Amino acid sequence: MSAVVHAAAEVLAQVPNPGGGEPPPGSEKITKVIQWVAWLFFAGCVVGIFYAGGQMIYDHSRGMGGGEGTSRLVKVLLSAILGASASGIIGVLATPGH
Repeated sequence: MSAVVHAAAEVLAQVPNPGGGEPPPGSEKITKVIQWVAWLFFAGCVVGIFYAGGQMIYDHSRGMGGGEGTSRLVKVLLSAILGASASGIIGVLATPGH
């Protein structure tokens, strides 16, 4: 087993560092589209929070507890956390020198 690990370490040590690089021409348009998608995603999360809250209020007024609204709220909040994490990870990876 240690021979496999040693061989893998040797192969990985030979991989060249590509450096920071520079974006290709026209990449500003791709960045703009990604920013629009992120904005729409988080706007959708805000709408989802309002919708889940309204559903919880409606269920509570009908005496149904609000379980479905609560699960919807949890899903929306987890989606927002996932989106925020993804943007942070991509921001770190896209920074030159990393």
